[in-house]
Amino acid sequence: MESNTPKNFVILGGGTAGWMAACMMAKSWPQHRITVVESPDIGIIGVGEGSTPQIRSFFAMLGVSEAEWMPKCNATYKSGISFYGWSNRPGYERYFHPFVTQLDSFTAPQFYFHTRARRTARDVWAHPDRFFFLARLARENKAPVPPDSFPFDIGYGYHFDAQLVGRYLRDHAKSVLGVVHLERTILSVTLNGDGIVKALVTNDAEEITGDFFIDCSGFRGTIIQKAMQTKFLPFSSNLFNDRAVAMPSANEGAAIASETKATALSNGWAWHIPLTNRAGNGYVFSSKYLDKDAAETELRTHLGLLDSDVEARHLTMNVGRLQNSWVKNCLAVGLSQSFIEPLEATALHIVQSSIMGFIEAYEPSLADPNVAARFNSEIGDRIEGIRDYIVAHYRMNQRQDTQYWRDNAANQNLSDALKAVMTCWFTGGELEREIERMGLDRYYSALSWHCLFAGYGSFPSDSKMQPPEDGLPLSNMDKIDDFVTGCAANFTDHAMFLNR
Repeated sequence: MESNTPKNFVILGGGTAGWMAACMMAKSWPQHRITVVESPDIGIIGVGEGSTPQIRSFFAMLGVSEAEWMPKCNATYKSGISFYGWSNRPGYERYFHPFVTQLDSFTAPQFYFHTRARRTARDVWAHPDRFFFLARLARENKAPVPPDSFPFDIGYGYHFDAQLVGRYLRDHAKSVLGVVHLERTILSVTLNGDGIVKALVTNDAEEITGDFFIDCSGFRGTIIQKAMQTKFLPFSSNLFNDRAVAMPSANEGAAIASETKATALSNGWAWHIPLTNRAGNGYVFSSKYLDKDAAETELRTHLGLLDSDVEARHLTMNVGRLQNSWVKNCLAVGLSQSFIEPLEATALHIVQSSIMGFIEAYEPSLADPNVAARFNSEIGDRIEGIRDYIVAHYRMNQRQDTQYWRDNAANQNLSDALKAVMTCWFTGGELEREIERMGLDRYYSALSWHCLFAGYGSFPSDSKMQPPEDGLPLSNMDKIDDFVTGCAANFTDHAMFLNR
């Protein structure tokens, strides 16, 4: 069979994941037929309304400008994430996790040096926020979009309404890319004797056939889990959270933040995501430690909405991944493939990586029977690499005020890679080199790991600190402040930029 022979790809499930897959496949493969089968009775979960910077390349691939899609999706810009209350150590109650920019090359090496000095009990400044330009932009509510004259690339993501993004991508896929859209309710999946998917069967006994099927049916996993019985690997021993409660709130004042806020609560954490028309909020927690009604009450109290009639949505999360995402003629994408809870907003990044990897691998797979195995190994490593970074947020917490946080801090169900990173940090090793040696920088950079550990104040106790010895090549923090201030002066207020 020739690689350019037209084929029929059937995507089960719409939502953000399904329509992202449809757009990317239709854009890359105009010779193939792409069909999305979407139930009119199933809505979009939309747990997360944030992204990583990688999604910019997705819209660039489609040739869609920010001015085109962002206003239609109530979208705002995202410089990174502020973490509140994950550590109770004085001076480290809050830290900012920035995205990567070219400006970091001027300050990140100095930050690494300072953190290593403090890890070895030198009393030097090592909190990340003063070292990174995007932390200043977020604090000043500025948009992270550089003017044309600015000579450095700035990494940024977006906040958006997930349902509106799904609708926008659906309309783009149908009207611009020629994707076929079928509104059907699927009752069953037909397999042949070799376990190959033959057809999706609707409630009207219609059979929807295809050459290859993309399962975007969410946690149900209609094709790959229910019909094909692919094994699911839970992460419950690594990540305790399995529930979320979400509700909107009104924007406060004229300013619009360019950061996600992640605030630690009694048995989990709350997100706050600014959109142009409202804010998205939610509480991610563990049902082992907190019931749903108590979680909703705690979130309402946190938001000042205890007596409000704003409706709350309760969600169950299936945290883990499939053993294999690509099985025979089916690929799982989105929640049917994996979920690592909303922290760090990685869900759409994994969708994008999965589809791009599949597009690159599928054509050669016609001649190479091992390509699916390589794909599954690579995507499995990616998901677990991201998982380890998320696990570190809980394992390294310095709250200890409830059993939930104490159990997270005592959790020993850690991968060897995460154990190696933690050992390197606490023994004063060269963390940047260790992360590169293990290949972890494919998922999160050394900058991210340093910000996480230093942001929590994971250093020897203050009583053990000694003045730095003469001749230690420390940075002049006043000069770093001046550098960051001068760079930030080139950027515009976030709300004004969006209005413009």
